[in-house]
Amino acid sequence: MKFTKMQGCGNDYVYINCFEEKVEDAPALARKVSDRHFGIGADGLVLIKPSSRDDFTMEMYNADGSQGKMCGNAIRCVGKYVFDHRMTKKRELAVETLAGTKYLSLNVSGDKVSEVTVLMGVPVFEPEKIPVVAEGKSVVDMPVTVDGRKYRITAVSMGNPHAVIFVEDTKNFPIEKIGPLFERHEMFPERVNTEFVKVLDRENISMRVWERGSGETWACGTGACASAVASVINGYTDGKVTVHMLGGNLHIRYDGEGGQVHMTGPAVEVFRGEL
Repeated sequence: MKFTKMQGCGNDYVYINCFEEKVEDAPALARKVSDRHFGIGADGLVLIKPSSRDDFTMEMYNADGSQGKMCGNAIRCVGKYVFDHRMTKKRELAVETLAGTKYLSLNVSGDKVSEVTVLMGVPVFEPEKIPVVAEGKSVVDMPVTVDGRKYRITAVSMGNPHAVIFVEDTKNFPIEKIGPLFERHEMFPERVNTEFVKVLDRENISMRVWERGSGETWACGTGACASAVASVINGYTDGKVTVHMLGGNLHIRYDGEGGQVHMTGPAVEVFRGEL
């Protein structure tokens, strides 16, 4: 079975072209290839499949084999893969995901994609749709006690559930200890991705992320979008935000209440191989 390792801001996945290959047990394969000591090493597995309604389908699995609905970094790499591998000549693509259809604009340099803008959709704030167990129409700056310390969370879904927490220092934050406690907190019946965010100025934030099913990753596209949206609705930033992560930067634009979120960032092929 042929595979391609790709990354977006250091958020890396193993990609399988299911137009040519057949995957029998995707969760087991995800666990196998993601292992950084005995496998290829990745944050998960992405299957590129045909779609009955869109140009392609992205099916993704986390490192622990659980299926994810959407990944912003992974879908940019899908756009690069299908264009660079001559599966399409289009520079505007519709990709089917479990979080709905996402629309991609490919920035082509020479004959290869260097950067992709994804129309990520409208953020969801209703607790039951995220889901998060809470009263009211939204969870914005809500106090939550974890490990004896009070945090304030803003919950947003960008296809995946996110809890955004503003902190004074992201670099030294004990994410390995606190991240898992948020991921499996009783407030989040489907677990949650947790972003720890420091506001740098009106146009820049820094972020570290603990992803459900994968642990800390170098970047998270939906998490960057959720963090930017949370920064805007809490009044910390303007609508255009650069999100600085361990693996690089993403540029997010939020059109405001009821509006769309746009994400722009790199997509890189690391290497190809055969299992």
